[in-house]
Amino acid sequence: MKSFVLQNIIRKNILALKPYSCARDEFKGNEGVFLDANENPFGNLNRYPDPYQSKLKEKLSQLNDIAIEKIFAGNGSDEVIDLTFRIFCTPGKDKAMMFPPTYGMYKVCAEVNDVETIEIPLNEDFQINMPDLIPYLNDEYLKLIFICSPNNPTGNLIKSEDIEFILNHFLGIVFIDEAYIDFAGISSFRDKIEMYPNLIVSQTLSKSRALASARIGIAYASSEIIDYYNKVKPPYNVSGPNQKAAFEALTDGELFVNRKSAILEEKQRLQKELPKIPSVQKIYHSDTNFLLIKFNNADKIYSELIAMKIITRNRHSVINNCIRITVGTPEENTILLKALTELNN
Repeated sequence: MKSFVLQNIIRKNILALKPYSCARDEFKGNEGVFLDANENPFGNLNRYPDPYQSKLKEKLSQLNDIAIEKIFAGNGSDEVIDLTFRIFCTPGKDKAMMFPPTYGMYKVCAEVNDVETIEIPLNEDFQINMPDLIPYLNDEYLKLIFICSPNNPTGNLIKSEDIEFILNHFLGIVFIDEAYIDFAGISSFRDKIEMYPNLIVSQTLSKSRALASARIGIAYASSEIIDYYNKVKPPYNVSGPNQKAAFEALTDGELFVNRKSAILEEKQRLQKELPKIPSVQKIYHSDTNFLLIKFNNADKIYSELIAMKIITRNRHSVINNCIRITVGTPEENTILLKALTELNN
């Protein structure tokens, strides 16, 4: 069997690309009279940020026992996803695979980059349909396979044995999106990047670290793959204030644990109380901070909740009569339960 060779799947122009060299590439110190980057000398936000987010990556390295060279920080996971297409897929030629219903940005980024998509719907258990997948693994133009686990909007983990089968039998990149992994109570595939040279694991500080507004996405992969992310990314892709916010969030471990525990406790409360409401037909298993709920009439329930200024996500267009509901604060969840009960009276 052929083995994975990174250079074989990287776009030829990316292999030859000479990256932009910014002022902070040439001088990396923090002290001095800075007259090198045409910055305004006045103000508190007048200096360009560290282009490689060194302090943030040091913290991530310590927390996860992973070398800094194997960590990439991006402007949200969406930048990580987009750069993955830019690095590996030749527009108008190569393909990417995904498993709907799943996170919509994979397909959007594919279309922006003129990359054909192969979509294999999840089975009735919201797992990968392996018999349908396997014939595509030898397609020479298939460069990327995106797996969201835990998946959005279904909320469940994808079977690890299926993921490992793909990693062992596919000569392209397997991109595992673990945006919700901190709520799942299992180990991350991040711990297996040494075992699989074709593995990229994406995570985010938006969910469990409460930094959606700061837009911090992380990729873990071999140092060779991370080198290409750094080669292709814009020079200052993560702002200084956002780097600072991320570092502080990662430093406050007690707050992280307390907030996550509160969310999981509230999720249990919702899972206990929601089935008592007549319009609720099914609550799907969730390994995340949200619940996918089947109603007797999702469009009607969604609209009525909107009228009560309770904003949920109507997923009826992708999963019949389903609404995705994020676990809120105890007060917000009480308002939700009260409203749904009133709508059934």
